[in-house]
This record gives sequence, structure tokens and C-alpha cells, in this order.
Amino acid sequence: MCRGYAACFIGAQKVVAGERHIRIPEEVAIDSAVSFGPLNGEAEGFGIAVAMTIYLPGIERATAEELVQRAHQICPYSNATRGNIDVLLTVA
Repeated sequence: MCRGYAACFIGAQKVVAGERHIRIPEEVAIDSAVSFGPLNGEAEGFGIAVAMTIYLPGIERATAEELVQRAHQICPYSNATRGNIDVLLTVA
């Protein structure tokens, strides 16, 4: 799941960056991890969480954060998992 989500997320970043005429650097990278654990709150059972650290070298931090948040809105993996798993996105 991690590699597929990360690859898809990079594609989504390229789409949103292209809309703003920003070039995503070839060195773009995502470190991702999936974890499993008990659900919080009233639900019983176990759940999945994803953490991704996104590296966009050469792009101003504020712009990178905007691109990441916008990509999270259009990425098919993000849309498929929204509300079902915890996703933590961090811009390095």
C-alpha cells in the first residue's frame, strides 16, 4: 500500500503543480510507512494509519505545503481512504 500510495501522491502533486505552472523537481521523494493498531474512541477492532514525509527540494516550504494539501484532495488513494484511515502528511 505504501509504495502505491506514494507513487500516486507524486502524480497528484504533478497535476496540482502543473495547474499553478510549477515544476515538480526530479528529486521529489516520499518516505512512507503504514502502521496497524487499535482504533481510537468507541469503535472496536484495529485500524490502519499512513504517514508520509514529502521531499520537494527547491520549492518554497509554504508552496510545497499548499501543493501537498491540494494533492491530498485529488489523489485517488487519499480519496479512497479518506475517513477510513489516519493519514499524516509532513513536508520535509
